Amino acid sequence: MSDSPLTATRAPSSGFSLFYYASPQTFFPLAGKLLWPTWIIAIVLTIAGLYTGFFIAPTDATQGDSYRIIFIHVPAAWMSMVVYLVMAFWCAVGLIFNTRLSFMMSSALAPTGAMWAFIALWTGALWGKPTWGTYWVWDARLTSELILFFLYCGYMALQAAIDDPRRADRAGALIAIVGAINVPIIYFSVKWWNTLHQGASVSLTQSPSMASTMLTGMLLMALAAWAYTIGVALVRVRAIMIERERNTDWVRQLGNAAQAGDSKA
Repeated sequence: MSDSPLTATRAPSSGFSLFYYASPQTFFPLAGKLLWPTWIIAIVLTIAGLYTGFFIAPTDATQGDSYRIIFIHVPAAWMSMVVYLVMAFWCAVGLIFNTRLSFMMSSALAPTGAMWAFIALWTGALWGKPTWGTYWVWDARLTSELILFFLYCGYMALQAAIDDPRRADRAGALIAIVGAINVPIIYFSVKWWNTLHQGASVSLTQSPSMASTMLTGMLLMALAAWAYTIGVALVRVRAIMIERERNTDWVRQLGNAAQAGDSKA
């Protein structure tokens, strides 16, 4: 009796190996095992973060309750930058080592990164109206974040426009890697230029400039955004694997096993 396609390949007895899981065939079952724990963590952290931010955190003395949008805006802005850097990292790994899974991971991350950039722009506009008196100004921070959103869209559009996956991966990788220059511009824009956007409330070199309850809520939401991003990326990369590897034996075996399971049910 042959092994199930999900268990046919086994990890080396020596332990976890990144090189072993560099193949779509071996990473596919691992991604499936990580899905439910990731979703559970994301849901728990989201509930805890929203409750802390909207019900426990005190009202700000200057901005009132309108500041509470930061519990969505700030994690979204953070993740829009982090996801792009991770996407560019996987593109670089794919170009250097010619690994299919690296490009698949980058493609899986792009839509979620674009979503975070979109949320950051809109929540920033909603925050800006009561704070600055306008929804939008063409200052360095807002403009560079908008450019980041366009980079995400350009990456996805270019990949969709090229039929050959290999060529599409390499063309998209160039946009992702070159566009990574924009991320430090976003982060340091409030220091390099005179902008309406306030400076960072959380810094690695300075103590936080907000109440501990506010900081707790923001960090919980940031961790929730991390967990959500990982979960969505795992779902999407599994779909990309099946689509791109559909003519391989392991995907055929996976489909046969699924059909056999449905017939037994």
